[in-house]
Amino acid sequence: MAKVVPAVLGFSLRQPRLVSTKMVPALSGFCLKYPRLFATSVSRRSGPTMSFPCLDKLEKRTQMIADKGPEPSYSKAKGFELYKVPGTVQLDYGRTLDNVEIAYETWGTLNADRSNAILLHTGLSASSHAKSQPNNTDPGWWERFIGPGLSLDTNKFFIICTNVLGGCYGSTGPSSLSPEDGKPYATRFPIVTIHDMVRVQYRLVKEHLGISKLYASVGSSMGGLQSLAYAVEFTDSVGRVASISACARSHPSSIAMRHVQRQVLMADPNWKRGFYYDGIPPHVGMKLARQLATITYRSGPEWEDRFGRDRMDPEMIPALCPDFLIETYLDHQGEKFCLEYDPNSLLYVSKAMDMFDLGYENTQVRAKWRNGVTQANACSLPSKPYEEKPRDHVQPCSKSDLAKGMAAMAQLPTFVLGVQSDVLFPSWQQREIYDVLVQAAGQQHHHIQYHELSYADSKFGHDTFILDIEHVGKPLQRFLES
Repeated sequence: MAKVVPAVLGFSLRQPRLVSTKMVPALSGFCLKYPRLFATSVSRRSGPTMSFPCLDKLEKRTQMIADKGPEPSYSKAKGFELYKVPGTVQLDYGRTLDNVEIAYETWGTLNADRSNAILLHTGLSASSHAKSQPNNTDPGWWERFIGPGLSLDTNKFFIICTNVLGGCYGSTGPSSLSPEDGKPYATRFPIVTIHDMVRVQYRLVKEHLGISKLYASVGSSMGGLQSLAYAVEFTDSVGRVASISACARSHPSSIAMRHVQRQVLMADPNWKRGFYYDGIPPHVGMKLARQLATITYRSGPEWEDRFGRDRMDPEMIPALCPDFLIETYLDHQGEKFCLEYDPNSLLYVSKAMDMFDLGYENTQVRAKWRNGVTQANACSLPSKPYEEKPRDHVQPCSKSDLAKGMAAMAQLPTFVLGVQSDVLFPSWQQREIYDVLVQAAGQQHHHIQYHELSYADSKFGHDTFILDIEHVGKPLQRFLES
C-alpha cells in the first residue's frame, strides 16, 4: 500500500510522489519539526480569502440607515390628491378600517356629462403616478401610454389612477398610523382583497368625483385583476373593460412565486414580524424578494439576447458575488427597489393577488366572511403539516364556476391581451378569461376581444405591458376609441 504525500527531504514540494506507508511516521515527525514549511504549502493551495463586495454593500447600507435613521423614499411620495373615505370601510374578511385615505391623480378633462372617465388600475408596487403632471413632473410608470393622441388619449378621456388600499404611496396601508394609538399599523393591519381595493375606488369615483358610470376600467398585471373585479362588482357603473396580462383567478404557479418572495422577506431579522418602522427596515429581504420577482417579470429569450453568458470581466477569476451580467442586472433591480416600497405592503398586496378568484363559489365564501357568518379568532397555520391530497380530492379550477361568477360582466365590451413570453401570468390564463366570458355571454359574444402576442411580437415577458406601445398600447387605443 502507498499514499500520495508531499515529497520532502530532497523531493520537490510541487510534485507529489508515491512513498511507502513505512515512511509516514518519519514524515509526521518532520511536519511537526518544520510546520512553517507545510503551512506555506497549504496556503498556496487554498489561496487568499475571497472578498464579498456585495455583502459589504449591504452592511454599509444597514450602517447608513442606523446612523441617519429610516426614511424610505415611499414616505416622500408627492403630487397626489387624497380622498378621505367617510365612515367605516367593511372588508371581505370581516374586519373594518376607519379613517381610510386613497391617493389619486388625474389627467385630461372631465366632460360636462361626466361620461369620459377611465379608471386606470395599477400593478402590485405602483403608485398613482402613472403620468407626469404639474404637481409631480417626474415620469410616471405608464408615461408613454397616457397623453394627447396616445393609448389613453387625454384629449378625449379623463384618466384617474389610485394607489391601492394596502399600498404605501399615500393610501392607507400597514405603514399608516392607526387611529387607536397613532403608531403604524404594521401587521395589525387587516388582510385586504382585490375586491376591497375596488370598493374604495368605486366610492372615490362615485361619491367624491361624482361620476356615476365609468367610460372604461383599464388595468395590467394586478391592475388587470382589479379591472375585472370592478366590472363584476359594479357592472352597471362601467361601460367597457380592458384586462392585460392578468387572470380570472390566481393559479398555483404564481401563488408559489409570490409565496417564496414573502418568505424571503419575512426571514430577514430586521422584519421583526412587521414592527420595524422605528428601526432598520428589512432591506436585505426586500432586495432578495425583488430579485426573485424580476425573474418572473421578464423572459428567458429576452435575457439570452440581452445578456447571454457574458461576465462583467472575463479576465477576472469567477466570484460568488454578482459576476455574470444577468446577476448584476438582478442585483441592480433589487438595489433600486429595497427602500422604494414598504415591505409590509408587499406582503399584504401580494397576498391579495394570491387570494383573487372571480369564481362563484369563492364569491359566496367572501360574502359569508363579510356578513359575519364565518368567524375566526386569529390567523393560524393548518393543524397538520403538508399532506399530498389524492387526485380525486383535488378540486379542479372549473370554468363553469368562473363563468357563473363573471356572468354579470359578460355583456360588457371587453379587451383581453396575453403575452406568450409571460411566465408570471402565462397567456393561457388570459385565454381562460376570454373563454369564460364567451361561455357566459352565449352566442352574442362579438363584443369580447382577445389578443395574444407571440414570442416574435414581444420577448419582454410580463413587463411587456409597460414597455411595448406598438403591440399593447395601439390595440388598447383602438378598443377604447371604437
